[in-house]
Amino acid sequence: MNNASANAGKKINSIKQLKQLLILASLSCSSLAYGQGDGSQNKEALAKKLSNPVAALISTPIQYNFDENIGADDKGSRTTVNIQPVIPFSISENWNLISRTILPLIDQENIHSNAGTQSGVGDIVQSVFFSPKAPTKNGWILGAGPVLLLPTGSDDKLTADKVGLGPTAVALKQQGPWTYGALGNHIWSVGGRSDRADVNATFLQPFLVYTTRAATTYALNTESTYDWESKQWAVPVNFTVTQMVKVGGQLISVGGGVRYWAKSTNNGPEGVGIRLMFTMLFPK
Repeated sequence: MNNASANAGKKINSIKQLKQLLILASLSCSSLAYGQGDGSQNKEALAKKLSNPVAALISTPIQYNFDENIGADDKGSRTTVNIQPVIPFSISENWNLISRTILPLIDQENIHSNAGTQSGVGDIVQSVFFSPKAPTKNGWILGAGPVLLLPTGSDDKLTADKVGLGPTAVALKQQGPWTYGALGNHIWSVGGRSDRADVNATFLQPFLVYTTRAATTYALNTESTYDWESKQWAVPVNFTVTQMVKVGGQLISVGGGVRYWAKSTNNGPEGVGIRLMFTMLFPK
């Protein structure tokens, strides 16, 4: 198979993935009329918990992202499906430990000159937060701990090939329907291939969220990264809308939105991207 046919096949696969997620979103949203009356307050509370990165709630978010205008000639595109399980553990009467994992599945083409298409697993980012079960006297919810970068990429162009380590922290407040705060981390490379660039990056995610009584959530955030090696910012601004629904006996949050690259690294994404989200919840 020649490169043109292979690239066409990748495009078709990406389109199929997008269609499947859109169909899933439509099916879930069509169930709103069913079960919207009973337990709406419970769904509202769970929707607010999803806006809290250190809530004591088991969930499995799956996040679909599509970006384009990548590369030296702006002809590249990338699809990233992030599988992000969140698992809380009660470690004492007053403290929780929250495990948050990001496993990226990447499909990209024309990102690198004459490199064609790459498809596979990217590097895992594993965060662990130690969080007090009760908010502070002023109502702030806090969490902090280590973050780890694991070189699990299945292709040289999908991995930094570095082991990274650093601190992560989150602070947020929930007042009425509003949730606001920020999450951040910094990762330094502490091992890996010596012929690959060092990792020295700061991640900042301020967020503002509004949740309605009907368990509809409107969220605005940035997922900004500053690379201290190249001295460049990447600043995507995301706006999403999600809805909590029940399909059979399973609680699901489903929705999507857009993001705009306010600033990007050299050869990074530009313009507007797409985000779809599907989350399964497992409340105790």
